[in-house]
Amino acid sequence: MDIFDIIDFLIDTPPFQSIDDSKLEKIAKGLTAQFYPKGTFILKQDGRPNNFLYLIYKGGVKVYRTTETGEEIIIDFRGERDTIGFLSLLERERTNANAVTIEDTICYLMARDTVLHLLETNPFVSDYFLQSHLDKYINKPLGSIRSTPFLYSSSRHLFKTRLEDIALKEVKTVTENTTIRDSAGVMSANRISSLIIVNKDGDPVGIITDRDLRDRVVSQARNVDEPVSNIMSPPAVRVDTKDVCFEAVLKMIQHNIHHIIVMRNGQLKGMLTNHDLMVMQGTSPISVVKDIEGRNTLDELVSESRNIEKVISLLLKEGAKASSITAIITEINDRLVGRLLELIEKRLGAPPLPYCWIVFGSEGRKEQTYKTDQDNAIIYQDPKKDAESRVAEEYFQRLAEEMKDALLRCGFPLCPGNYMAANSKWCQPLATWEKYFSQWVHTPTSDAILASCIVFDFRPAYGDFSLAQRLRSNLIKILKNQDLFLKHMAQISVQVRPPLGFFRTFVVERSGEHKNHLNLKFTCLAPLINIVRLFSLENRIPETSTIERIHALSHRHSVVTEFGGDLEHAFEFLSFLRIRRQHARIEEGLEPDNYLDPNELNNFERKVFKESCQLIAKVQDIINKKYNPGTGSIL
Repeated sequence: MDIFDIIDFLIDTPPFQSIDDSKLEKIAKGLTAQFYPKGTFILKQDGRPNNFLYLIYKGGVKVYRTTETGEEIIIDFRGERDTIGFLSLLERERTNANAVTIEDTICYLMARDTVLHLLETNPFVSDYFLQSHLDKYINKPLGSIRSTPFLYSSSRHLFKTRLEDIALKEVKTVTENTTIRDSAGVMSANRISSLIIVNKDGDPVGIITDRDLRDRVVSQARNVDEPVSNIMSPPAVRVDTKDVCFEAVLKMIQHNIHHIIVMRNGQLKGMLTNHDLMVMQGTSPISVVKDIEGRNTLDELVSESRNIEKVISLLLKEGAKASSITAIITEINDRLVGRLLELIEKRLGAPPLPYCWIVFGSEGRKEQTYKTDQDNAIIYQDPKKDAESRVAEEYFQRLAEEMKDALLRCGFPLCPGNYMAANSKWCQPLATWEKYFSQWVHTPTSDAILASCIVFDFRPAYGDFSLAQRLRSNLIKILKNQDLFLKHMAQISVQVRPPLGFFRTFVVERSGEHKNHLNLKFTCLAPLINIVRLFSLENRIPETSTIERIHALSHRHSVVTEFGGDLEHAFEFLSFLRIRRQHARIEEGLEPDNYLDPNELNNFERKVFKESCQLIAKVQDIINKKYNPGTGSIL
């Protein structure tokens, strides 16, 4: 082809438009064109390391993996101006996927030396490839990354499959004015366990199930000639056919339902049930929640809590990214906490005052994976009299002690710093909590700053959530113009630097049990979490999770506006490495930990890891410049 045609192609193909004309012409002269008929394998799984980057000029390519059982796992479809073979070329490892043409295809082949030179000399090219391939890397299944077979034989996966691509249950509907008797007749005639209720315009407004007929009609001797709207559960929770199955699962857990309505373009399309998910993947996180809520003794809950680790394993092998895993685990753990408290309340009697069980630390940030230390507290309504105060103090202290022991039996270790409701300091009325927060902010001693880093990430998990919301509102109010407090928080954010040496070598432990390893949580994740917490306190936003904070700050904080996307990707990537490490340890029968051997990372992972560390260090430098935390005054 004409050299100018190739140059025009490169100019219109990201990221090559960033290259100046003279270099672009030289690159264009070094390209070779290759024609691949439909059905040709450009790359084969487990083949020899790739020596070219393939730029698709015309045509299309399917990228997929084949498991040991012969199952085909589709990773991506690539079209004109997309690339193939970057990871294998960069890592010098065997190709980890098949790339087969789905129509006649022409590719330009760029030699490995040219690609590596561009990565080293052109930051825009380097950032583009790392960013685009990091997105794919974070979202691809653990089985693909580790070259291990998938757990399930089905090719459908929670985090890849859209609801429009699965067989949804046909929906039967009745109007709001239909009688309970006639509605039950429709369910019986069609042998279905649920029925959608629609208004006169055909929009779904509620749902009834077999359980509603038992609990709200038969057990209460209700008049079956009443309209069905009197027993339906409104409003009906909905998802769209464009949503992936994971989003349906999360909503079903959050709303404690086992059926969910699926819409398409505003019209009722079908229904998804927990049973459908079990058939699809062999088990379901919703089933774990259902089993937890159905247990009536502590011993039963202790046994059920062991299944939470199995859910993490399932989600990893489904291809979930870190934030998706923690979202599901947060919901499951909250249900376990709630059920334990219900059982304890049943034994102790009704609480004398409304209260809220709050959690902080990783659980408060919704970032818990495998069971970590207990970090919790109790806020209860302010007593009006001394006698009421004594009764409340005694009751909630007993509840906290029993809860500490119950969580310990369920596999949640005690907090070494004693940040637990069983410590009377963290089991207090709302007024005392407000006093704590005010003292910490206005008198930022070292103990106050430590407590702030832990407790300010609190969120409600059970009970009267309004108590936690009032405390959060109070915190947001007192943070205004507290520069000295923020300066101390800034110091916490910059005092631990990422584990990169002067020559971009990894700084690891030189001796002891963890020789040649680095602490991924302490040296990477904690600094990033501290940075984002500082920014959220500066802007007084209520969110607690790191990802939610980044999203909330994206248009409110200049640093997050510039680096927010990179910070989110770095957090996802580092969290994924941590979860993968913990999972591997558990599979080997060992206790999970946070230590990582950099030599166990492949070339691509090491490069992304270094980029993540450099990003954290760059933002720390910005914080240093703003706050100069080593001095006694704010700049």
